[in-house]
Amino acid sequence: MGATKTRGPTKRPSAVIIGGSMAGLFSALLLRRAGWDVDVFERAGAELSGRGAGIVTHAELYEVLQDAGIDRQAAEVGVSVVGRRVLGADGSIVGELALPQVLTSWGHLYGLLREALPAERYHHGRALSRVEEVADKVTAHFEDGSSASADLLIGADGIFSTVRARLAPDVVPSYVGYIAWRGLVDEVDLSAGTREALLEYFAFALPDGEQMLGYPVAGADNSMARGRRRFNFVWYRPAAADAALRDLLTDVDGVEHQLSIPPSRIRPEVVASMRSDGRRLLAPQFAEVVEKTGQPFIQAIQDLETPRMRLGRRVAILGDAAFVARPHVGMGVTKAAGDARGLVDALAAHPDSLDDALAAFEAARLRYGAAVIRRARELGAYMQAQILTPEERTMAERHRRPEAVMAETAVATGIAA
Repeated sequence: MGATKTRGPTKRPSAVIIGGSMAGLFSALLLRRAGWDVDVFERAGAELSGRGAGIVTHAELYEVLQDAGIDRQAAEVGVSVVGRRVLGADGSIVGELALPQVLTSWGHLYGLLREALPAERYHHGRALSRVEEVADKVTAHFEDGSSASADLLIGADGIFSTVRARLAPDVVPSYVGYIAWRGLVDEVDLSAGTREALLEYFAFALPDGEQMLGYPVAGADNSMARGRRRFNFVWYRPAAADAALRDLLTDVDGVEHQLSIPPSRIRPEVVASMRSDGRRLLAPQFAEVVEKTGQPFIQAIQDLETPRMRLGRRVAILGDAAFVARPHVGMGVTKAAGDARGLVDALAAHPDSLDDALAAFEAARLRYGAAVIRRARELGAYMQAQILTPEERTMAERHRRPEAVMAETAVATGIAA
């Protein structure tokens, strides 16, 4: 009988992930648990931190967190609210809905994900220059002259994705005619009456043609305890793409920015005008929140919808690099998590064919991304400067009613792929 030939160790599949925020971290953690060798490359030279955005959680997000190795029971994800309410212009309650939910902050969730990834697998200060596919490898070339090769490259680098810009330059975000003022204020800085009205709820106010919403999130020290939380607000306001938006995005030195502006560069008179409008238009409780927020920031609301999520034989994009929906659906982070899980599931289902895996991933997540975009447009129709059809006018009026606003904003229902 001849000798039995022993097989050598099978090489682990490898991935390079461009972008070290939520989508990139979810992708990295899920791939590592599936047996992949993974490195994450982030253009920022320092740790991502201090972002003021609040995040609405959904059941799918918890499922993916569990899949990524983060135990919801062991790690507090966010702050619970008992329900929703709408405040009138005089501060009275004009609508209430029992809808328990958990809200978190970008910084807290990012910290949980970042801590779960080994530090040596996360590389700062690596801005992508170009992508090269040769034979059975894909290579990311960085501006500092370094490079990294792998079996798969994932573009998880956000709405202004360099991966997408290099491989699908025709796919760009579009401004939709309104902005959001956003900010965080420490719970302890608010009056007792405002805390009572807002801090246990997902709350809304509905000035004519605008919408204000807010909810509690973890405090600066990630504390969920009463008295140590923060209140996160989002105030949607029309801003025409010409003079109004240009004025908002012209900084303290007179420099015009395109669709975003660093918070510290916002002109003091712009912030002062916004606070004055708050006192004039908002429920007093929300006006106080706006008044006491130290550094509010501006988010230009944009749509991004890609016709493809596979951009090469070995390249895929996901998260905000592929689809960005208006925040009314509250699905951005959950969608990124779902994209990452969808990709890893497709790779597991087609272990011998990357081509088949990427095709399956793209087919499934394109449908879902388009459905989220569609729903977000419906919910944001009332904010459009020009509503062109009777159907859109009807939809806009529906989503102006307090009952509809409470029942439909930032919930997963109504999204059908």
